[in-house]
Amino acid sequence: MHKHYDAIIIGAGTAGLAALSEVRKRTDHFLIVNAGPYGTTCARVGCMPSKLLIEAANAYHRRLTFDAFGIRGSEALSVDFPAVMERLRALRDDFVAGTVKVTEALGERSLAGHARLLGPDTVEVNGERLGARAIILATGSHPFVPPAWKAFGERILTTDTLFEQRQIGPRLGVVGLGPVGAELAQALARLGVRVSAFAKSNTIAGLADPDTLAVLRDTLESEMQLHLGHDVVLEADPDGIAIVSGTTRTVVDQVLAAVGRRPNVAGLGLETLGVPLDKHGMPAFHPGSSQVGHLRVFIAGDVNGDRPLLHEAADEGHIAGMNALADEVRCFERRSSLAIAFTEPQVAMVGASAEELAGKEFEVGSASFANQGRARAGQRNAGRIVLYADRADGKLLGAELCAPAGEHLAHLLGLALSRGLSVHDLLTMPIYHPVLEEGLRTALREISRKLPGRPASDLAHCAPLGAPALE
Repeated sequence: MHKHYDAIIIGAGTAGLAALSEVRKRTDHFLIVNAGPYGTTCARVGCMPSKLLIEAANAYHRRLTFDAFGIRGSEALSVDFPAVMERLRALRDDFVAGTVKVTEALGERSLAGHARLLGPDTVEVNGERLGARAIILATGSHPFVPPAWKAFGERILTTDTLFEQRQIGPRLGVVGLGPVGAELAQALARLGVRVSAFAKSNTIAGLADPDTLAVLRDTLESEMQLHLGHDVVLEADPDGIAIVSGTTRTVVDQVLAAVGRRPNVAGLGLETLGVPLDKHGMPAFHPGSSQVGHLRVFIAGDVNGDRPLLHEAADEGHIAGMNALADEVRCFERRSSLAIAFTEPQVAMVGASAEELAGKEFEVGSASFANQGRARAGQRNAGRIVLYADRADGKLLGAELCAPAGEHLAHLLGLALSRGLSVHDLLTMPIYHPVLEEGLRTALREISRKLPGRPASDLAHCAPLGAPALE
């Protein structure tokens, strides 16, 4: 063995870079190894390029409300799709450049190559054996494409290839309606692509509450063809690709596979760690410490499949980086659960769902945005929010929403959960008029009336005014 490091980090994505920021505070004798393109998944092919596409799509879609505002001439607007994608890639490349600079500045402490574990303290990179006191696995994930679909070649798109296209469609099938599939299906439909979307389940973007799901489903059905609740089979067709779902057969030019991601563990050598692996070939690890068993091996980010979100990957990377060279491995309390899908209306899940609360004593409060004043003013009055609170002490337990500007409501609720606030605590918050947060207040007031020990007054229990914009 020629070289020995205090820490070797495998993967230079979000989790790997977060780990690096902690490791380099503790030692200069480290190595970060990366296979494939540099730049985080988020910056290259994930959250940033998708949001650039969504922003363009929503800007164009707003033209449909112009007549209601008294603005004429929207029928003259059109989409220059290659220009949309050119702007997307230009900004995307700028985001990527910022993350690449971090590793470029490391010189010999950054190495391009495929790393393979030879044991819990040994790594082989480009044919060279390297030793380490601690190893951090942050190899990320990749889009899953069913093997049979690969026969269709470049007609099958994933997030790895979608953003490189100059043109899409004109007929596009989107298979998979989790957060990513729902976001991209709607964005492309709003940019003029004829989208047909398919999902094996009956849910969309992770929503579980049936009334909240109905809000999103109604919106998407007005913009594309939806086919839910059936297995999906792709067949060759002289005119493209046929997607068979239940009794429907839809012919499209391309298919966007949005059926999930898989950890990048092929050839990583996890079997050499000497710990049990599950049916997917993954070792058990502690989510509070990122540690694999009792080894000086830590696993962080999308590769562990636990919480595949950027902010969670960053947290896991920091935890792994702090623990890698610590005298004693520590467990850290994780943040409140928060997930957002940037559809319109936006979808968010905060804390526990009703399914996760099954068997517990809790109350439910909800509100619709159909008649909410600020939402109506902006022609965005489609949405619903549902809250769950502990029946005994009124503490907020979770929320699910599909609402305009839902990302901001979700962060407010996430802070409330992390601070252990109750429904009554939240009702003491000043809420300006007119704002979308008034919809949240309506749901809080409904659930407050069901809870014991409610205060005599924080204005939460006043009789309705009869003015919808003020309720």
